[in-house]
Amino acid sequence: MKIENCKLKIISEFQPRGDQPQAITKLSQGIKAGFEFQTLLGVTGSGKTYTMAKVIEKTNKPTLVISPNKTLAAQLYEEFKGFFPNNQVSYFVSYYDYYQPEAYIPATDTYIEKDSMVNQEIDRLRHEAVQGVLSRRDTIIVASVSCIYNLGKPETYLRERLILKVGDTMSFEQLFGRLLDLQYERNDYELACGRFRKRMNFVDVWLAGAKTINRIEIVNGKIIGLAECEAPFGNFIPAAEADLWPAKFWMAGGDKVNEAIENIKKEMEAQTAYFKKQDKLVEAERIRRRTEYDISLIKETGWCHGIENYSRHLDFREPDSAPYTLLDYFPKDYLLMIDESHITVPQIRGMQAGDFAREQPLINYGFRLPSAIDNRPLKYSEFLKKINQTVFVSATPGDYEKKTSKQIAEQIVRPTYLLDPQIEIRATENQIDNAIKEIEARKKLGQRTLCLTITKRLSEALADHLKQRRIKAEYLHSEIKTLARPKILADLRKGKFDVLVGINLLREGLDLPEVSLIIIFDADKEGFLRDETSLVQIMGRASRHPDGLVVMYADNITGSMRRAMEETDRRRKIQDNYNKKQGINPQIIYKEIKETLSARDKIEEKMPNDEFIKEYQKELTAKLDLARRNLQFEKAAQIRAQIQEIKLKTKDNSQ
Repeated sequence: MKIENCKLKIISEFQPRGDQPQAITKLSQGIKAGFEFQTLLGVTGSGKTYTMAKVIEKTNKPTLVISPNKTLAAQLYEEFKGFFPNNQVSYFVSYYDYYQPEAYIPATDTYIEKDSMVNQEIDRLRHEAVQGVLSRRDTIIVASVSCIYNLGKPETYLRERLILKVGDTMSFEQLFGRLLDLQYERNDYELACGRFRKRMNFVDVWLAGAKTINRIEIVNGKIIGLAECEAPFGNFIPAAEADLWPAKFWMAGGDKVNEAIENIKKEMEAQTAYFKKQDKLVEAERIRRRTEYDISLIKETGWCHGIENYSRHLDFREPDSAPYTLLDYFPKDYLLMIDESHITVPQIRGMQAGDFAREQPLINYGFRLPSAIDNRPLKYSEFLKKINQTVFVSATPGDYEKKTSKQIAEQIVRPTYLLDPQIEIRATENQIDNAIKEIEARKKLGQRTLCLTITKRLSEALADHLKQRRIKAEYLHSEIKTLARPKILADLRKGKFDVLVGINLLREGLDLPEVSLIIIFDADKEGFLRDETSLVQIMGRASRHPDGLVVMYADNITGSMRRAMEETDRRRKIQDNYNKKQGINPQIIYKEIKETLSARDKIEEKMPNDEFIKEYQKELTAKLDLARRNLQFEKAAQIRAQIQEIKLKTKDNSQ
């Protein structure tokens, strides 16, 4: 297969400043020298992303950037797309808006069937990422840690790819058969991503991984015309070829599928015999019935729900061998950058153990075959074997990164030359009223505030309380949908609200230059959310503004608080000395607000007329109760916000 070999090139008005030039040179030279591990230690707001982009440009390697969560991955994706507009920049995160993994709880004899809600846009972006790295070298993929989960064999994905050209011999029946093999669904009434339809003498295929519809015109068993358009309503233009990639990552196709099915049957028979020998007749019948049902679907359609649990057989892997992941789709000389490595590396280390604890009861009680244990994320030892050269990126790298790295490039002086924020400690008595006064003062200056609580419940309660005090506020935590998070952050920057309340999601990587005030509640609650690393990261959110201030509410000064303040003070002195020596005045840089990844499915309901307010409020309250009982937390949050809006409107009208 021919692979495009364009150069990675930055298009940007920015030029390296502060400590960026020496960091870029040091890391680039390290990669060219073959260093396996390096670390970029850059303070918040020092332009680590731009430094990463310059290193990628200088080394010109296909690059995987792993981020610890979806919010940061989305932000990095936006920034890299801006830096590399003419190259392939892709986004790869878990495509579930809601995910309940399959599990079994022996103590209560409770089987929990896998339940999920797939976000079709993210699924498309995942396919786009994989197709990009398989066909182009000028590729950057920004991913969450989901990139180390089982994805399917790249050779199978490539083998099933279908390229059509004008003049090819193919009947409609043959085309339909190949499209079904690729897991496209036929729907002649409603065309959508991953579907196809027939109209007269042509077939329209909405490609997986693209916003493109291909039209294939067939007459007398021969392709006489190809065209494509932008989905869903673009104008068709002639095309030289139609490049059809699979619609799913796991497929049971090819010549060896029958051999794989026979291997699954053999394992099923062995496991059934094992259960019968143990006098576990229920488990024996269960595993036989479930496996035979899945086999029948694989034979007929090439796919079944939970097909990934048979991936060891379908990929012909050895027991306990490493699964195929996104890393296997990259060429051997690719570059890996691990953003916020102090968080991401421990996540990667712990993924497999957590998955094993969930899978084992399913196997022990006959819900899955023993080979299902190999449908898992990578072990850390396997992860290390699949990577080439790595750059850890963090404002607070852990001991592991420091010890492993051949060299560490520091970025203390920012390109904006702004100093680290000032820090104040205040007593917890009357802390809410005191915090509101600070928020109001910043609000008058057109500045924004971040508030950090210790739990989700407190973040929601504080946001509601601030709204009652006529302060525009929103909250952000893990129950907010993936594509809604960047929009919430963009709305904060635009001034649609003044305060964002959160937990640890506000720690790493959020580029919010309008934020001048950070309020940390329960700062003296020593633990994961209030340790030295967390506090340094939290304080850094205010370092992109010249009036940056951090207020910590605490009745005691913990060791973590003291060390975090000492480190911040050390950095502040280095920055101040540099500015005085160079005669520089710090300046704030406002980046363009982009919303490529925005929520497209937000529930919006118009406010009814005043006479229907009470009835409408009752209806919303009933909807809220139903959403909570159905565990639809995102929908419940939206309905609760509407109820709050109605209460405020009613209060305004009564005054």
